[in-house]
Amino acid sequence: MKFLAKSTGLILISTLLILAGCDASIDGAEKAIKIDSDDIAGVVTSANGPEAGVWVIAETDDLETRFSKSVVTDDQGRYLVPDLPEASYSLWVRGYGLADSAKVDAAPGSHLDLTAVVAPDAATAALVYPAAYWYSMIEVPSEEEVAHLDYGLDEYLAWVKNLGCASCHQLGNLYTRTLPETLGEFETSHAAWVRRTQSGQAAFIMIRQAAAQLRGVPYKYLSEWTDRIAAGAIPHVQPERPAGIERNAVITVRDWSKPTGYMHDLSGTDRRDPTVNAYGPLYGAPEHSTDDFPILDPVNNTSTSFFAPVRDEDTPGALDYFSMMAPSPHWGPDQIWDSKANAHNPMLDQDGRVWYTVTVRDPANNPDFCLEGSDHPSAQAFPTNKSIARHLAYYEPDTGEYVFVDTCFATHHLQFAEDENNTLWTSGSGDVVGWLDTNMFLETGDEAASQGWTAMILDYNGNGQRDAYTEPDEEANPDLDMRISGGGQIANYGFYAVMPSPVDDSVWGSTTGVPGSITRLDPGENPPATALIERYNVPEPGFGVRGADIDLNGVVWVSLGSGHMGEFDRSKCTGPLNGPEATGDHCPEGWTFHDLPGPGFVNYPDYSVEASYYTWVDQHDTFGLGANTPIATGNQFDGLHALVDGEFVTLSVPYPMGFFTKGFEGRIDDPDAGWKGRGLWVPSGDRTPWHKEDGDGSLPLVVHFQVRPDPLAK
Repeated sequence: MKFLAKSTGLILISTLLILAGCDASIDGAEKAIKIDSDDIAGVVTSANGPEAGVWVIAETDDLETRFSKSVVTDDQGRYLVPDLPEASYSLWVRGYGLADSAKVDAAPGSHLDLTAVVAPDAATAALVYPAAYWYSMIEVPSEEEVAHLDYGLDEYLAWVKNLGCASCHQLGNLYTRTLPETLGEFETSHAAWVRRTQSGQAAFIMIRQAAAQLRGVPYKYLSEWTDRIAAGAIPHVQPERPAGIERNAVITVRDWSKPTGYMHDLSGTDRRDPTVNAYGPLYGAPEHSTDDFPILDPVNNTSTSFFAPVRDEDTPGALDYFSMMAPSPHWGPDQIWDSKANAHNPMLDQDGRVWYTVTVRDPANNPDFCLEGSDHPSAQAFPTNKSIARHLAYYEPDTGEYVFVDTCFATHHLQFAEDENNTLWTSGSGDVVGWLDTNMFLETGDEAASQGWTAMILDYNGNGQRDAYTEPDEEANPDLDMRISGGGQIANYGFYAVMPSPVDDSVWGSTTGVPGSITRLDPGENPPATALIERYNVPEPGFGVRGADIDLNGVVWVSLGSGHMGEFDRSKCTGPLNGPEATGDHCPEGWTFHDLPGPGFVNYPDYSVEASYYTWVDQHDTFGLGANTPIATGNQFDGLHALVDGEFVTLSVPYPMGFFTKGFEGRIDDPDAGWKGRGLWVPSGDRTPWHKEDGDGSLPLVVHFQVRPDPLAK
């Protein structure tokens, strides 16, 4: 389905404001904009005069990848699009309160004034509102309707926001707030929504959540929502135009992979030293969808790939795990995902190798060194029979070599510690936390000797050391420690995010769920024998933990389904951190909650509808907003939310609408080049790239976010 003029016919066409026809005041403003030979600049005006805080978008089809660059106008309506590769460009204006303007051709090195079109009505203006404003129109059920859930409405909201539905799709964009004709004909929209969630290879996940876990309640409210919109309803709250730092954003969009590619994450540098691989390629992780791993060269604007194999040909993959319940409205009965490697998260090391959490072999059958009876230290303490669903591998860009690392523990996210062994810590293992001594593996190639894992043992007796412990199904004993596992005395779903601390040897993890928690693992001198954890549950009003990160002071920042970014500072805890009273709820004073941007639901207005998937901390000021800036994925805003001096700065991708990310990183290409030498690299992470504004045929995107000193900096 196409967006705006392609599907609605509501976009108005404007005319170019020729420079010779400008009045003297506009002519003077235009001449005051200094440009280089690779810039385009001018003034945006409408019938209301100069238009401040609107986007000017320059795009071209002349390069090997998609290429567009967006900037925001200043108080006088002036704009400057900097550093454009040699090509022919079309420029146009988009903004809140406007209809999209006509596209006007221009070349780098020219001045071009543009005419913005004031939206003729509220419905036309709302077409370019972020998805959050449309999603806020959906009603929230009563407590009685969700009484079957352990945590009632909080649990329901967590699952329809960042833990479930909105962790895979941007809800509220044009595609999701309408019902496509290709879905078929139905007597009611309720029936249409039931059928919609049966579409494609991931249908069982949607059905499991909407129909089983939430007992069909979402269908009622989704169908009522789309019925109201079909009848002409528009958002009850309107967004404000970018202001302040938001007007300094420069957003460059490229694409890679294939139309059916689902790109979970990317990496192009070493988190610990973001100057690694300066100006180099970006590497993608196409979860489930394909084993052609994409590579983007942002200097030459080219997209290539390499094929990621598995060790055993009979390794199950997407075609085995995902069976269709009903055809897709876009792809019919085609099973478009066929990956076996199933990459989730990449990360570069100090030498530019790309490490991946990927499937290496059948994860249901661990090798002998993982099992009970093995002489491996971790297996002797905590034998593991399976590692569902990923392991590790690395890609060597210089040689094209792809090296398997079989692990006894499952992996999901990964992060390097700042230690002499370049230890790679992973999440996703459920009852255990695993790591790899990458120095040892690179030197010896010994998978077994280079890895270790530990269960999560709480210092329940509070003596500061690791002792005998009770198992999860045993009664707590004040004289013993306590192993934490799913279904035990303290709920646990394992590490989701993983965060080696920059201030000590500890490793932190986020634990998804409601209310959810974060966990501090202290490996001790001889893990796993010495490893102990501390757990900190999220207190009210927060709930719904997802992705998290840690800053240089050891403070943890986390995305919450309650519509907050959570901040946890362990140094603020006033009571004991271990012992029988320290099982999760013992440090509410360590938590601070920051309201994410955006409106609340129409009948539940207190907290934002924002469904942030992950929070990342810019430890090394790769973005230019300051070291230790926490940044949340703005999944309902087509972009990112950076917390600067206690206030959120929202940086959105204005085109194509529907941009949705699950992770990102910052890189410094040239520390002496000011804003031009740094920025954030952000991939699209929606399972359905065709939900974006361009519709069918859209490729996954890579977006470079940069912030300059002012809207006219070049």
